[in-house]
Amino acid sequence: MEEDKPQEKIRILYVDDEENNLQAFKATFRREYKISLAISAKQGREILANEEIDLIITDQRMPDETGVEFLASIIPIHPKPMRILLTGYTDIQAVIDAINMGQVYHYLTKPWEADYLRTVIKNAFEIYMLRNENETLTKALIKSNEQLEFLIRQNLLS
Repeated sequence: MEEDKPQEKIRILYVDDEENNLQAFKATFRREYKISLAISAKQGREILANEEIDLIITDQRMPDETGVEFLASIIPIHPKPMRILLTGYTDIQAVIDAINMGQVYHYLTKPWEADYLRTVIKNAFEIYMLRNENETLTKALIKSNEQLEFLIRQNLLS
């Protein structure tokens, strides 16, 4: 089973239209996490199409689409990754939209503080792993129930 093998590193996609933010994130966390960087929502989608990602961190204010718009748009295709939204502005409507439309786990203001962001990533990943485990157990339970129903039907027909 895939769940039995140890997870090497948390796989994070960081989307921000500012190159210096991308590089600062990578410099801070590259030893702890497997990091993919995207300079736009479009590039973020391309990475999601080609790589397994556990967590998505995105800036809210980007030129082509907001972080919330990006997160909301990928939910149908990539529902599993946990989502964290960063913004340099305190915009209550962005927070509300992030929670309601983008299914955001956590909202942070820039500039982020490394230890706090590390804790948020750790907590988000724990939820991600629990959700995966729950899904695996639910599938196993459904399969067991189907097998039991089959055996009951077999005994009733005998």
